Amino acid sequence: MSGGAELVVIGDALLDRDVEGVVERLAPDAPVPVLDERASVARPGGAALAAALAAADGRAVTLVTALADDAAGAQLAALIAGAGVELVDLGLAGATPEKIRLRTAGQPLLRLDRGGAASGAGVGRASAAARAAIGWASAVLVADYGRGVAAEPGLRTALAERAADDVPVVWDPHPRGAPPLAGVRLATPNEREAAAFAPAVAHDGLAGVAARAATLRRRWRARHVCVTRGALGALLVGGERPAHTPLAVPAEPLADAGADACGAGDRFAATAAGLLADGARCDEAVLAAVEAATRFVAAGGAARFVAHARAGGRREGTRAASAAPAGEAPPAGAAAAEAVIAATHARGGLAVATGGCFDLLHAGHVRTLQAARALGDCLVVCLNDDASVRHLKGPSRPLVSARDRAALLAALSCVDAVAIFSEETPCVLLERLRPDVWAKGGDYAGAPLPEQAVLARWGGRTVVLPQLAGRSTTRLIEEAANRAAS
Repeated sequence: MSGGAELVVIGDALLDRDVEGVVERLAPDAPVPVLDERASVARPGGAALAAALAAADGRAVTLVTALADDAAGAQLAALIAGAGVELVDLGLAGATPEKIRLRTAGQPLLRLDRGGAASGAGVGRASAAARAAIGWASAVLVADYGRGVAAEPGLRTALAERAADDVPVVWDPHPRGAPPLAGVRLATPNEREAAAFAPAVAHDGLAGVAARAATLRRRWRARHVCVTRGALGALLVGGERPAHTPLAVPAEPLADAGADACGAGDRFAATAAGLLADGARCDEAVLAAVEAATRFVAAGGAARFVAHARAGGRREGTRAASAAPAGEAPPAGAAAAEAVIAATHARGGLAVATGGCFDLLHAGHVRTLQAARALGDCLVVCLNDDASVRHLKGPSRPLVSARDRAALLAALSCVDAVAIFSEETPCVLLERLRPDVWAKGGDYAGAPLPEQAVLARWGGRTVVLPQLAGRSTTRLIEEAANRAAS
């Protein structure tokens, strides 16, 4: 499991169907194309897609939603279970909502929507199981699709209590849905939705987006508002950052400008909520979420994600296919790390590397490694050998040999390979591995990173990850010494 913190997703689940066919003629009775069906694939949509994406990241996920007692509801429940998501069903009077996309050669022809009243009148009341799931969650994602689940009074009361307890609540709003609750950690409207929520803001371009985000933050009393902008990335307002200095996070350009963006908002929200559950700051979560959404669209969007999961292939966010089978340690050594990164690049994935001494592995190390793994599709750890640790930390270190430290790291499910290096910095090793992202722990925030200049040579990026306060090897050693002396 790459992310340990439990996530609860609340919202409207939809059954999505992709009907793919061939168009070779027009109908004889009307000038419309005739689609000869070749394949039909059903997949979880709406809040169910957000939950499936979070589960594919290796998280324990519970979905609180409302399904009708019909064939579509039964099929959607089976898809949710197949994605490894625990379902809490409130019940829905009427029909389970479906979205049916008719496509040919990968291009949409028509979308047919049916079932599921938008008023939300048919949503059942919050059950004890739903309230208990919210009460135990490390973070909550509300994926509102405007069909009533996010408006259910019992759920809103339970969510308000968790937000008041400083539990991260991420709210992905909908123009026809209920407004976000006061105190949510992050609200994530897209640019079109933000314009609908704040139509009185007349500014255009980036200034308009920033003004709408600031307006919505005040109106909703949210701690942060992030407006997602598709290929343009995202813009974050809130926290300690003044409203007039928003954080703009650009997205990497896509090779295919017409790529299917279906599900990108769910990928963004699920990534951000998961990282907030792990203790990340909002700016760090937004940066990673933009990268994850971009990769998701480049890989084919929701349809491609479900196809890979159905085929039994690697699901997004899980260990690379070249990594060791379950129960076995990943490979060690630079050659094996190269192979993992090469296999990841061959599939169009993003390779992440991080490094350090990792002497006396502790919770802070594990949290950083999990956060690093969530940034991409594989994680390689560059590990200081014993001589370089002595040079950096002093003659009494390391307490654990490089061989044993590598074995402990390799046993973590978020680590795909470990490579040991002997220099003071991993720059020489990075030149050989050429990862896309170099992730460093928060204790390096603000300090110059020699690895940053190295990665820039091939267009790589450097990311500083949050540090889990109060956890360090030095502190563990000091505490052990004090206890031995007392």
